Amino acid sequence: MASVFAALGANLLVALSKFVGFALSGSAAMLNESIHSVVDCANQVLLLVGDKQAKKQATANHPFGQGRAKYFYSTIVAMMLFFAGGALGIMEASQKMFHPEHTLENAWLVMGILLIDIFIESSSLRVAIKEIRVLNKKHLPIWKFLHESRHSEILIIFAEDTCAVIGLLLAMGGTLLSHLTGNPFYDALSGVLIGILLCLAALFLAREFYSLIIGESATESDLSVIRKSFDREEISRLINLKTIHLSPTDILLTGKIELKESFASHSSDIINSIERSIRADLPQYKIFIYIEIDEYLENYSR
Repeated sequence: MASVFAALGANLLVALSKFVGFALSGSAAMLNESIHSVVDCANQVLLLVGDKQAKKQATANHPFGQGRAKYFYSTIVAMMLFFAGGALGIMEASQKMFHPEHTLENAWLVMGILLIDIFIESSSLRVAIKEIRVLNKKHLPIWKFLHESRHSEILIIFAEDTCAVIGLLLAMGGTLLSHLTGNPFYDALSGVLIGILLCLAALFLAREFYSLIIGESATESDLSVIRKSFDREEISRLINLKTIHLSPTDILLTGKIELKESFASHSSDIINSIERSIRADLPQYKIFIYIEIDEYLENYSR
């Protein structure tokens, strides 16, 4: 969760500086960026709440714990990013785009604040990238890792920090163009573009979290490791194998196998050996394993 704390600290500093910049300039882009940073602060608090909730022990009502609480709170964060960050920002900037009283003052001061904010947000983004490198043990391309990762919080932090840096660059461009041309339209336009950027990021996050809440299987690479544990001389066929992520680090695994007749009397030892093998090969996960002995029927339907 280092990336979450880094992002929270960065956004508190950046939000304060942006509101000062907005108060001194009246910049629509700066107002949009200020709203964005306040929403991001609330988002990081929600992620911390979700992380605490996910660590609660298993109960009779929640026998596998509450690991998916992270996905629930991450979905709320995506909704806030869309409505409070993106949609609200677009509405505010759109009103000023054609508002005759909209002016931009102290442009150089605004650009100075934006430069400082870019440095702060870039530092937070570097922390997120460092955490991704630690989690990305298979050295996947970053886009593929983000799509396959079951760690919702790092996906949010990376998306937020990336949007923050791009948004600040857009605000810088809008401020500079408005200052050089004397037309505040460009400042307001950059505010609209920032809002659209946040909405697109929120839609991407919502799509990923929808899949996680419904329940995603283990990744193909993890499934390949799991299947190897069933590749044994005692097993004549792996009839069925299903997995589902209960949290980023918890997996429920069910399997149905057919044993060779000569090994039928040793079924419990074989199952225990398979379980030990799976857990040894995937030590980064807590795996709930349920394996059943059965006979393969070609026309069997569930």
